[in-house]
Amino acid sequence: MLRLLASSCARSLGAGGGARGLLPPQGTRPAVGLRGLGCSLSRQASDAPRNQPPSPELVARSVGICSMMRLPVQASPEGLDAAFVGVPLDIGTSNRPGARFGPRRIREESVLLRTANPSTGALPFQSLMVADLGDVNVNLYNLQDSCRLIREAYQKIVAASCIPLTLGGDHTITYPILQAMAEKHGPVGLVHVDAHTDTADQALGEKLYHGTPFRRCVDEGLLDCKRVVQIGIRGSSTTLDTYRYSRSQGFRVVLAEDCWLKSLVPLMGEVRQQMGGKPIYISFDIDGLDPAYAPGTGTPEIAGLMPSQALEIIRGCQGLNVVGCDLVEVSPPYDPSGNTALLAANLLFEMLCALPKVTVV
Repeated sequence: MLRLLASSCARSLGAGGGARGLLPPQGTRPAVGLRGLGCSLSRQASDAPRNQPPSPELVARSVGICSMMRLPVQASPEGLDAAFVGVPLDIGTSNRPGARFGPRRIREESVLLRTANPSTGALPFQSLMVADLGDVNVNLYNLQDSCRLIREAYQKIVAASCIPLTLGGDHTITYPILQAMAEKHGPVGLVHVDAHTDTADQALGEKLYHGTPFRRCVDEGLLDCKRVVQIGIRGSSTTLDTYRYSRSQGFRVVLAEDCWLKSLVPLMGEVRQQMGGKPIYISFDIDGLDPAYAPGTGTPEIAGLMPSQALEIIRGCQGLNVVGCDLVEVSPPYDPSGNTALLAANLLFEMLCALPKVTVV
């Protein structure tokens, strides 16, 4: 049966589906002849094979191990242009937990995704070698140690010139990821979509949790503060000057009410000019969207962004020097329909399509 599936993939893509020695996560077995899950695609202009998610016309969506878009699972970032990475951590949450299950659920819903983006003309799998690197082995009993493990994992990814697309996990994880990013690229610009600025200094005497990552990033000089924009900010607060810190650092803060009932294409035109050609990172908290569309999250706030506006933000980053992305705070226990995870999977695909060197026709 596995041979039949492999030959189906080969017929679909016009390329061989050999195993290439990719290593699945611990506890799973490689699917012989399927290179984990996906198949290879040979471009006419290059002899180098590229991974391609299997076509649902030839391989049923219910078939295979649960990787992002059913791509091959690879143990090393070597040879990859971009990779999906899970960080199943939620011990930094302040309200509803469950984001540790986010990566797995997002991967499950990603089975519906296809390989081309007709809206933008992007063909990421004809341009980039992409795989799923599995999950960072976090320490669920120690947040500081988890941050160390995340930082070390991303140092290896970045050193291999592989662009990480991260499946969270709570927003604490962005802090150690940006530590690794800044080691290679220096202070980076940031497109941050969220209901909250995540610039608190502490809570319950702790300096590190999902409400503080960007304060810690500023403390360590990881951000190019004049190239930071926070979009979708809203909600009640303990003070009336809740945005004071962000603005004092030079961040541009775009409130959700300034986005209501309008296209964000003009805003993103301004953001593109602000970001310029230097490295930027995209950090997307799913609670930036209205809970009518994304209920499965830990700290939902009413009157948020719409999915169409989320697409405008991410697509507005196409052509910028994007060096990494994350999608965080999906909490499956509060997402019984799976719609939040489905939305997250689609946004991660849009991030992949916005990366540098992606073919656009």
